[in-house]
Amino acid sequence: MANEDEIPFLNDTVDGVVDHEGHPAPRSKSGGWTSAGFIIGVEVAERFAYYGIEANLISYLTGSLGQSTAAAAANVNAWGGAASLLPLLGAFVADSFLGRYRTIILANLLYILGLALLTLSAMLPSISECQINQDVPCSSQIQVILFFVSLYIVAVAQGGHKPCVQAFGADQFDGQDSEECKARSSFFNWWYFGICLGSSVTVSILSYVQDNISWALGFGIPCIAMFLGLVVFLLGTRTYRYSVMWDEKNAFVRIGRVFIAAFRNRQTSSSTIATKEESRGILPHESYEQFKFLNKALLASDGLNEDGIVCSMDEVEEAKAVLRLVPIWVTCLVYGIVFAQCPTFFTKQGATMERTIVPGFDIPPASLQSTVSLAVLVFIPIYDRVVVPVARAFTGKPSGITMLQRIGTGMFLSVLSMIIAALVEIKRLQTAREYDLVDTPGMTVPMSVWWLLPQYILSGISDVFTMVGLQEFFYDQVPTELRSIGLSLYLSIFGVGSFLSSFLISIIEEATGGDGRHSWFSNNLNKAHLDYYYWLLTGLSSVALFLYWYFARSYIYRKKG
Repeated sequence: MANEDEIPFLNDTVDGVVDHEGHPAPRSKSGGWTSAGFIIGVEVAERFAYYGIEANLISYLTGSLGQSTAAAAANVNAWGGAASLLPLLGAFVADSFLGRYRTIILANLLYILGLALLTLSAMLPSISECQINQDVPCSSQIQVILFFVSLYIVAVAQGGHKPCVQAFGADQFDGQDSEECKARSSFFNWWYFGICLGSSVTVSILSYVQDNISWALGFGIPCIAMFLGLVVFLLGTRTYRYSVMWDEKNAFVRIGRVFIAAFRNRQTSSSTIATKEESRGILPHESYEQFKFLNKALLASDGLNEDGIVCSMDEVEEAKAVLRLVPIWVTCLVYGIVFAQCPTFFTKQGATMERTIVPGFDIPPASLQSTVSLAVLVFIPIYDRVVVPVARAFTGKPSGITMLQRIGTGMFLSVLSMIIAALVEIKRLQTAREYDLVDTPGMTVPMSVWWLLPQYILSGISDVFTMVGLQEFFYDQVPTELRSIGLSLYLSIFGVGSFLSSFLISIIEEATGGDGRHSWFSNNLNKAHLDYYYWLLTGLSSVALFLYWYFARSYIYRKKG
């Protein structure tokens, strides 16, 4: 007779997942916080590496590579945008072919290669060194090419790593189990806590190393950190739960079939569809006008199969669940634009201000970005252990407030951060005029850099609401097999936001500069008008928040199971 250990259902196995040997995964011996800890570990290392590049990148571009402020900001935004959009490709590969675990390993190996080449490029004589010392053998073109190739290798690597590692971490909790469901909601909070822990350390340490010791060392340390992170991830291999990939029920195929069927019959009369909708009890705001391209699928689900494509109602509901994400995604794009300001113009502002802590020691301007992470590190435990339980007592919801309410709260706080940023910049410009420093950009404006703290801290608190809320929302509201894609959609908000920021900067630079005029983004920030730019972002964010509220209040959450 088989012993108890050989009978899966007696071990309380978890549906839809297997262990590292391909057997049904027992609940007590796999997944949970133990497995999530290894996965959070590799993410901390990756964020350490990523922010080791991104946080001070504008200083490297304007210094060693000799670019203008506007060009450097555009390049930072373009690279950040690519790094946030490529996860769509990485998630597709993971969810359709390789699986999340293998994709994470391959992405990390590519990440290490990119960082190694980046370190090598920083060892070559820079453009600024060649200009200062004519005797230095200059290979500046080679350096620039190698630098940007390496930079975009890192972006491609993050495209495979970022959506898969978070989805893989959330997969370690069973959403059908009440206790593990609560733990999974908490996981997203502590996941972001780990991210900010890694970023705060890297901004504080590496920005100083890069500014005062060596750029090569400043890029080399993240390479070592990424290697150690991969080792930590591999150590957890035997504890993970692995989602089963069902080739016959690929979610891309299911949803694609619905769209194909819908478009093939888009000429079906609205009256016929309205009758169909009423018979199914579809809510008024899910009318034919909103989902008219699903008409063929709705008909096909009743056996009307004129074109040879049969779509079940479950498949139609999955397709509609994906479509409902579109308005939320679009209205969050301005938040992505605001998010792109911390590593660019916030940092350049700080570079002009008084940064002396003790005589002889000035903090690097990029190090102020660590206050965003510190705000998150302080507020997440408060939110997870105080705000959520109190809200849960009133609402009865496991997460305290809904995911969309959480996102909207953060968007409101981001509007406030832009208002504060504009007011502080007005004060900085007034101080520069009072001390007659408008025409001497090399001089420090006698205004403490700590004036920038409120906008950084408010940005961090808004991230706790919006960033974490978006992560959970786009993971939870897509079919199970498409959760990597869901998280890549969340990341793409910041990718598209970065590109929009870059585009906006280019348009404003063209419109306000030229003919001897100083643009809003003049290299001499004392003659620039970042305050105007921040007011513009305040207006755009306010409009986006209103539209978000309009769509969010009628959103219907996807049914589980």
